[in-house]
Amino acid sequence: MGIIEISRPHESPVVLFYTRQGCCLCDEAKNTLRQLQSKAKFEIREIDIDQDPELRSLYNDQVPVIFIGGKKAFKYRVDPGEFLKRLTAVR
Repeated sequence: MGIIEISRPHESPVVLFYTRQGCCLCDEAKNTLRQLQSKAKFEIREIDIDQDPELRSLYNDQVPVIFIGGKKAFKYRVDPGEFLKRLTAVR
């Protein structure tokens, strides 16, 4: 199944970003995440769902999908305030 990662307390939280090429919403979400990195420390791990048939089957109509601390947090759009709250909750 897909990748699930939970960060350790001494490490930066890991944000999994399920995406695909040519996706406007994905580009928008990626820009939002990069902007948020100036406000909070976290690592973005970008995963192209089209490289894995199982991930494509799971998330085909949902990208972008963002997981924080191993939990699905957002799909389609990222709310910056809510993102920072959820990120703080996994620390």
